[in-house]
Amino acid sequence: MKRLIISVVLSCLPVTLITTQPAAAQFGFGGVVYDPANHAQNILTAVRTLQQINQQIQQLTHEIEMLENMARDLENLPDSIADDILRRMRRIDELMREAEGIGYGVEEIEREYEVIYPEDYGAEPPSQAVLVEEARARWRQSRTAYRESLIVTAEVVSTARADSENLDRLIGDSQSAAGNLQVLQAGNQIEALQTQQLMQIESMMASHYRAEALERARELAEAERGRARTRSFLGN
Repeated sequence: MKRLIISVVLSCLPVTLITTQPAAAQFGFGGVVYDPANHAQNILTAVRTLQQINQQIQQLTHEIEMLENMARDLENLPDSIADDILRRMRRIDELMREAEGIGYGVEEIEREYEVIYPEDYGAEPPSQAVLVEEARARWRQSRTAYRESLIVTAEVVSTARADSENLDRLIGDSQSAAGNLQVLQAGNQIEALQTQQLMQIESMMASHYRAEALERARELAEAERGRARTRSFLGN
C-alpha cells in the first residue's frame, strides 16, 4: 500500500522538479550556477584584451623611441668654435687695416703711389734735401711693411695650436654625435675652420707681397733718385 502511494505522489510531481535537483548538484553550489562554456569565453576575452593592451604598449614604445631619435637628431653640439673663428678673422682684419703708409685700398694706391714712388723727377729735380727726405719716407714705408707682414704671420702662427685642438674636438664630436644635426654642425664647423685657415694664408700672402712690392718700388725710386742727383750735379 505504501509503495502505491509513493508511486502516485511521484507521478504527480513536475518533471522539472525531479531533474533540477541533480543539475543543481552538478553545476551549482550554494545557489550559484557555474557555466563552463561561459567561463571559457570569459578567459578568451581576457586573453584577447591583454593582447590588445600589449600591442598598444609596443606601439607606444615605438613612438617614444621615434620621438627620442627625433630629439637626438635635433640636439645641438655642446659647444661651438664659430665665435672663436670670427674673433680671429676680425683680429687679422684689424691688423691689415692698421697698415701704415700705402695700405690695401685700390684708390689709396692709385692716389699715393705715384707721389711716393715717382717714375721720374722731370728736367729739374728737387733739391738734395727734398730727395733725401723722400728717400727716408720710402725706407720707412718698406720697413713698416715688413714689420706688419711679420705681425700678421705671427698672429696666424699663434692660432695654429688652437686650430689643431679645435679640429681634434670637432672630429671627436662628429664621431660621437647623438644625431644628424650634430654631425651636420660638426662638419660645418670643420669647413669653417678650414675656410678661416685659407683666409689667414691669403692675409699672410697679401701682407708679404705688399712688403715685397713696396721694397721693389723703393729700389726703383732710389735708382731714379740717383739719376736725378746725377743730373742735378752735372747741371750745377
